[in-house]
Amino acid sequence: MQIGIDSFAALVPDPITGVTVSAEERMGHLLEEIALADEVGLDVFGLGEHHREEYLDSAPAVILGAAAARTKRIRLTSAVTVLSAADPVRVFQNFATLDLLSHGRAEMVVGRGSFIESFPLFGLKLEDYDSLFVEKLDLLLELRESTHVNWSGKHRAALTGQGVYPRPLQNPIPIWLGVGGTPESFARAGALGLPLMVAIIGGEPHRFRPLIDLYREAGHRAGHPAETLKVGIHALGYVANTDQEASDDFFPGYAEAFTKIGRERGWPPVTRAQFEALRRPTGALFVSDAETVVEKVLRLNESLGGVARLSFQMSVAALPHAKLMRAIELLGTKVAPLVRKSLPELS
Repeated sequence: MQIGIDSFAALVPDPITGVTVSAEERMGHLLEEIALADEVGLDVFGLGEHHREEYLDSAPAVILGAAAARTKRIRLTSAVTVLSAADPVRVFQNFATLDLLSHGRAEMVVGRGSFIESFPLFGLKLEDYDSLFVEKLDLLLELRESTHVNWSGKHRAALTGQGVYPRPLQNPIPIWLGVGGTPESFARAGALGLPLMVAIIGGEPHRFRPLIDLYREAGHRAGHPAETLKVGIHALGYVANTDQEASDDFFPGYAEAFTKIGRERGWPPVTRAQFEALRRPTGALFVSDAETVVEKVLRLNESLGGVARLSFQMSVAALPHAKLMRAIELLGTKVAPLVRKSLPELS
């Protein structure tokens, strides 16, 4: 199993001190975090894409390009590219360029995103939410397959054989499909034979097993070999020296972030009891000491029938840079080696 980190480059006040670092400083910290993830042997670092005040990741390929110059081995990916609101030609060009800069370490996770600010920002209609994504994914996969593409659709001007450059070093450059909880999305990924990245941020992960089985069944029916139908999980997680330290560190920022989102979406405020329930062995939060997190990762892998990649999202909790660096160190030096030892066939 590959172990990695996803970040949203959050720029929010420290929930304890109320201090907010500058955008410049936060970006510098982020590059230090990616460099450390590379140094301690983590497999992948992903950056989300948002168009909101509290995040600095509206141009993830630019940040990953800077990270490519500071790293040697770690794979660099989006998490996710909001393809519905993007031009697939530019997405392909950006990540092909990143692939060249990184000597073949670029990937994309493409999806529809969990926020809607990008639709009015780029002059798109929310009622076209699904058709935009389906059409643009089709074009992106065509661009990956061929330099010269003949293609037409509803939401973008046709291509009539123009060349799209540069071409990536990897052939093909990996494209994962990022999904939430709709059966249609899981089945689509399987039918296309794309690796699947599932965002599980609440509840109990084992409840996603029927959807993951649906993905695998759809892929099998479409004739894709089992080894191409990889499942990745994007989860909220944090590793500290002790279980109590991890809980106490993570809860304040987690509660503030999800209570704010809840106000937008009609959810009640987050309580400590709810948080602690999600930290239990079958819950969705991977927040604890290294040994406990490893046990939970192995349980997740078994319950979902095999997980090829697990990415920890830590930045949602507005943790200080020093604590994030320590968590990355523990993830790379303690969690990842133990997981790889237990699951060598997935490493």
